[in-house]
Amino acid sequence: MFNFSIAKLPRIEFSSGCFHKLPEIITQYGNSVLLVTGAASFTKTHHWQQLIDHLDNQAISWEHCTVANEPSPSLIDETVQALADRSFAVVIGIGGGSALDAAKAIAGLLKVQRSVMDYLEGVGPELPYEGPTVPYIAVPTTAGTGSEATKNAVLSVHGENGFKKSFRHEKLVAEYAIVDPDLLTSCPPEVIAANGMDALTQLIESYVSTKSNAFTDGLTISGLHAAKNALIPLYQQNGENKACREKMAYAALISGITLAQVGLGSVHGLASPLGSFYPIPHGIVCGTLVATATKINIESMLSREPDNQALAKYVLIAELLCEKRFSKPKLAYDALVDLLATWTKELNLPRLSHYGLTESGLDHVIANCRGSSMKTNPIVLTDEEIGRVLMERL
Repeated sequence: MFNFSIAKLPRIEFSSGCFHKLPEIITQYGNSVLLVTGAASFTKTHHWQQLIDHLDNQAISWEHCTVANEPSPSLIDETVQALADRSFAVVIGIGGGSALDAAKAIAGLLKVQRSVMDYLEGVGPELPYEGPTVPYIAVPTTAGTGSEATKNAVLSVHGENGFKKSFRHEKLVAEYAIVDPDLLTSCPPEVIAANGMDALTQLIESYVSTKSNAFTDGLTISGLHAAKNALIPLYQQNGENKACREKMAYAALISGITLAQVGLGSVHGLASPLGSFYPIPHGIVCGTLVATATKINIESMLSREPDNQALAKYVLIAELLCEKRFSKPKLAYDALVDLLATWTKELNLPRLSHYGLTESGLDHVIANCRGSSMKTNPIVLTDEEIGRVLMERL
């Protein structure tokens, strides 16, 4: 617990209204900017127009590209090639995890001019990345992925032979993370739900990770405290509750910091093939699986590793989220699973079959789920146990 190293993090600006600091920060780098946003939701807000007006008034040249869905390697390569004759002082990603991951990868390749497939984990030659990068600033507009605090850009290819892999290096970490909870007001309820459950799952999984330590545990607990009474009200009030926006933005940021340091678990192990083979948004995978994955983890440890320290951590998570003490561990385990299942229902998160997964497709998912996230799950799950996780949410 007291033997750890902490990877590089961005400088973090966190407060409601701190988006106004972005123009001044841009001027630290130069007078040419590449803006990478999601498809449309942010650019319809007054924040976008204020930013563009400032850039124009300051004679800062800018170019804009959008990311409509989860970024693919081909999208990154095509964007980098299209901008090959341009020089940018800074790249700014503004949006959800897809926009931030795309911006991160583009910033890392603009000066390198190689295909991202050369560096992607698990596919291609996996060449060592040496840079240089264009300075990158992350501005999240959702509370979920924590991408603003990580060194990896997650890229996807969809279909039967698809994949979801990371372009990962410390040189890709943002120079600044500008986390303004007011930007969450543009999120529709379904995005609040899916992204919020992603953040919650990342907090839970990093807390019970085999690499967890005293530093990350303290952060994780603070993130869980922030999320426990904020996610459901924020969803129910369509993002209008300022205090809940602040708490969920904080929880998401912390989840990104902790996952970057100690890894995740079985839910995110399964999220990779599920999101590759089927059109399932990442946050929905997390939200629909976290209760059953927690249940199977606990049952497996009780059966095969009753001394696993993660069991005591699940008790602490239960007492924190349920806001009560339990006289017996089993009562805590049951209450935690029930609470997570209740939140999944209240947030209207669909089952996996809604996106086309059937029992006949389970083996293909299981065979491709043992990536980096599964390696830090508190117990090594058998294929049968992983199948049970999926079957209960089919």
